[in-house]
Amino acid sequence: MRIGIDLGGTKIAGIALDPDGTTRAEHRVATPRDDYAATLAAIVDLVRELEARAGVAGTVGIGMPGAISPRSGLVKNANSVWLNGRPFAQDLARALARPVRLENDANCLAVSEAVDGAGAGLPIVWAIILGTGVGSGIALQGRALSGRDRIAGEWGHNPLPSPRDDERPGPACYCGRHGCLETWLSGPALAADHARRTGAMTTGEAVIAALRAGKADARATFEGYLDRLGRGIAHVVNLIDPDVIVIGGGLSRVPEIFSDLPGRVAPHVFSDAFDTPMRPSRHGDASGVRGAAWLWNGA
Repeated sequence: MRIGIDLGGTKIAGIALDPDGTTRAEHRVATPRDDYAATLAAIVDLVRELEARAGVAGTVGIGMPGAISPRSGLVKNANSVWLNGRPFAQDLARALARPVRLENDANCLAVSEAVDGAGAGLPIVWAIILGTGVGSGIALQGRALSGRDRIAGEWGHNPLPSPRDDERPGPACYCGRHGCLETWLSGPALAADHARRTGAMTTGEAVIAALRAGKADARATFEGYLDRLGRGIAHVVNLIDPDVIVIGGGLSRVPEIFSDLPGRVAPHVFSDAFDTPMRPSRHGDASGVRGAAWLWNGA
């Protein structure tokens, strides 16, 4: 049995899968924010609960924000900041009395969709998260591409490509830079851009609702969003030429993105044609936790 844990900022989701992908058990608990020891305990309790429900022990994979530094063995780059600088992998392995595999949560999305999702059977799957934050992960032949420094796929903290004068220096990002893709392409960023254009404070969901109601100002905001998303995607297409682009996160549930996006990517791709399929994640919100379970796939 494969157990997957998706450690989010507000919840910790767990799943137990048979080798054929059948779900044996599922459970979730609230994340003990700002409390490292309580976070460890919550994960251990969740694994035990899943094993009790399934009636069998399993391997454990963890999808997490940030990554484990290969240099120090400590967590880095996590927006759940109470994990940073901690020996998370070692502490979990000790508490669970077994080896654990950990990957960035966006890499887990890519693995999930490569194994039995929207990119099943394809060699190079690039998975994007467009939600409260922005990130991405890459799966090669169904396995996560982590990279030498465990930062492969860190798309959200690259600058917006080919910025116009009115896009410089760009909004401030929590990472200390300006104009990161996350500051343009997240759900909150969509709302913030609409506020800059119109002066109206709103939410990303409200912008999409106004778009569907035929509001011209919402259409202008959405067109700007698509233009920036197209530039950002093309930048990576030119680097890794994926077989499929899978989009997850809250904005993956906006079908207008998929219908209009290919034409925004194509002009920036260094090729005579752009026909790479772009699909919503098949497993939706469960992709991260399923991908964590599949970190042990084939092992």
